[in-house]
Amino acid sequence: MITEAGHFALTLALFIAVVQASLPLIGAHHRNLLWMSLDKSTAIAQMLLITFAFGSLTYSHVVSDFSVLNVVQNSHTMKPMLYKVAGVWGNHEGSLLLWVFILAAFGSAVALFGNNLPPTLRARVLSVQAMISVGFYLFMLLTSNPFERVFPPALNGRGLNPLLQDPGLAFHPPFLYLGYVGFSMAFSFAIAALIEGKVDAAWARWVRPWTLAAWSFLTVGIGLGSWWAYYELGWGGWWFWDPVENASLLPWLIGTALLHSAIVVEKRDTMKTWTIFLAILAFSLSLLGTFLVRSGVLTSVHAFATDPDRGVFILLLLVIVVGGSLTLFAVRSPSLQSVGIFKPISREGGLLLNNLILSTGCAVVLLGTLYPLFLDAVGGGKVSVGPPFFNSVFIPLMVPMFIAMGFGPILSWKRSDLIQAALRLKVAFIGTGIMCATILSFVNHKPFWAIIGLGIAVWLFIATLTELFERIKLFRGSLVESFERLLRQTRASWGMTFAHLGMSIVIAGMAGVGGWKVESIQVMKPGDVVNVAGYEYKFLGARQGEGPNYSIIEGKFEVFKNDQLVTTLRPQKRNYHVRQMPTTEAAIHSLFSGDLYAVIGEPDGKDGQFVTRLYFNPLIAWMWGGALIMAFGAAVSISDRRYRIGAPYKAKIKNTTLAET
Repeated sequence: MITEAGHFALTLALFIAVVQASLPLIGAHHRNLLWMSLDKSTAIAQMLLITFAFGSLTYSHVVSDFSVLNVVQNSHTMKPMLYKVAGVWGNHEGSLLLWVFILAAFGSAVALFGNNLPPTLRARVLSVQAMISVGFYLFMLLTSNPFERVFPPALNGRGLNPLLQDPGLAFHPPFLYLGYVGFSMAFSFAIAALIEGKVDAAWARWVRPWTLAAWSFLTVGIGLGSWWAYYELGWGGWWFWDPVENASLLPWLIGTALLHSAIVVEKRDTMKTWTIFLAILAFSLSLLGTFLVRSGVLTSVHAFATDPDRGVFILLLLVIVVGGSLTLFAVRSPSLQSVGIFKPISREGGLLLNNLILSTGCAVVLLGTLYPLFLDAVGGGKVSVGPPFFNSVFIPLMVPMFIAMGFGPILSWKRSDLIQAALRLKVAFIGTGIMCATILSFVNHKPFWAIIGLGIAVWLFIATLTELFERIKLFRGSLVESFERLLRQTRASWGMTFAHLGMSIVIAGMAGVGGWKVESIQVMKPGDVVNVAGYEYKFLGARQGEGPNYSIIEGKFEVFKNDQLVTTLRPQKRNYHVRQMPTTEAAIHSLFSGDLYAVIGEPDGKDGQFVTRLYFNPLIAWMWGGALIMAFGAAVSISDRRYRIGAPYKAKIKNTTLAET
């Protein structure tokens, strides 16, 4: 009964979304306040209905209702409760339900907290948001019904993919979806602005917190995904330029550009059309990632579906959204006149350079991702575009952007002096030089790009602190006055500082592990010792055991440094009973300088011998720590009073029909 109620709620939500997509939009066109006011009630009603539908599917998974096909295909009575819940979105149908749930949540948030928005703008934003919902509701109900029954009910389920039975995968998809779907709000604001033909500083303040939220969630989601790949897949890496990995990076790059472009609109009333275009592009790339995961054109651990019919439907949805929005952009964007002017050497110029490099980087990743698919589709054969291409093209492209990140906040608006800015950053230049000289003098292995990366990390870190010290006039007056200025800094400025510092830490982590990673692969028997980067790994043997729904082979390593015990590592090899699929569970001990990492493989002959993989990954944990700092910076910016209050709508409306403007 609960399953049928969930299905009914999903269907009813579709009809509510149709009303929300049409009547408020028509009302905004005719300035009819009554029709516009339906935007709030329909958005909240849609949220309540989809919440009930999502709760119904979750309940079916929790109680192991094997009369529901989705539960049969993705659950089992032996599965731990955490993964019964995570199994709701660990499949195609459930992930789509989570998608529309988050979509409705963002819409209802605008409805509840957007009272300061002009009625016409809010009505159009929520109508566009509902149009997106309609597309996904139809996709689910016509091709991917999560509430489909099976008769007779199965005695048990097939279980969840063992690779997904992990805390990282329990939290990674929801954060990714919060990022993907979050960009729908920027998209909806952009389309509403195109319809109204008005983009100004107030619009930028309204759209920026939603963009910050999406970017923050996507940053955490990508970080969680790389962390999961690092410890779960057993290869000691964190990014492989997998097409689906790339699909998450694309909207992140454009979203980063959008954040900076919106600042220019808010501060200087320029780059309007470019900002609108970036908002459209960010969500379009999010939809592209959805298509890649669900179309069957990719073979990946991330892929949810291989049904061509589903691929055709989502491709049609992608064409409608992208094609329709770009057509509207082409027609309406000439009316968006920018009035602000600036010199190339200015903060606006620095932000524009940031946008151009990020967009170019996005284009490079997109080309490398789609080219093999296009070539295969036209009969050109199968080719692979992997890490060598992306590392040699994308990484050098980012170097000038990171350098510009140090200069940008120092530069003045409208017009600035590059020489004076460089002089103010002299400490950053000196620190970068000292770092590079130290590595060249004392480190035996000197990989070029790793040295450049650490130099850039130091440069950006010191430059960011320099800009903060400039704002509070440190050492140019009393320390008390500087401290008072520090306390008066806006949360938006603090957010920028944290985000840039976090990025410098991420770069340092990437450079460290990319340049000085040490790997050792060998067959070991109990008592054998292997030296890895000055750490001695002593293999003490392996034992067999049982987990909740899997059997294990667990190795034991003692790690010594200068004859002192550092840690004990217990990597596992698991074999899940239902799917009979093995997985690797790496054992990791994190130090400030890097990670001690051990993996046990298959037995090799007699005498308790096993294939082992041992690593020392320098600074790798810095990447995820830096990513969290970046996301925290975005959260701090969102809490800025300007974005919480925005630009108040001053008009007083007394009649049901607004006067024409």
